[in-house]
Amino acid sequence: MNDPVVTRYAMLADLAQIVDLHTRARLAYYQAGGLAADAVQTPTVREDQRTGWTEAIESPHKRVLCATVGHEIVGVAAMGPPLESAPDTSRAGQLYQIHVVPGRWGNGIGGVLHGTFLDYLADAGLSLGLIEVWERNTRALAFYQRYGWRPDGGSRPGPDHSRYLFLRLALTGDHRTVQ
Repeated sequence: MNDPVVTRYAMLADLAQIVDLHTRARLAYYQAGGLAADAVQTPTVREDQRTGWTEAIESPHKRVLCATVGHEIVGVAAMGPPLESAPDTSRAGQLYQIHVVPGRWGNGIGGVLHGTFLDYLADAGLSLGLIEVWERNTRALAFYQRYGWRPDGGSRPGPDHSRYLFLRLALTGDHRTVQ
């Protein structure tokens, strides 16, 4: 019998599992994009991940949700207010990241976590979603495109002469319907 994917708020007790999951997912998509493991994961990056996830879990303005199957954390998502101010960000929320255990990609876990972001936008009365995606992470770009995300023309520098692309998701009255 297959256990369903269930989401719950992350706790500090989940931190080691979240950092491990984040590391595994990050290594998989950066290596698929042509980067070597030692260019992606260092002790400094690992410590930065611990610090960032701790701050996000403890923040009253951010949500961190774990996707679980049985007792195993198989995905994580972080969201909250936009990281940078822009003219229309007063009506926006930002999906900082979604990560799924690489061996479980394609099983709907990312979709469940994406749904938690849509719920966050609806709960906050927001009509615009923002995210940055590494241009070489073609799997993630295709995932977000399926959900209606579109490039807004902006980007910032990424590793190895690449870019992080800025995507937007405009919502209609029903938070599950995108324009």
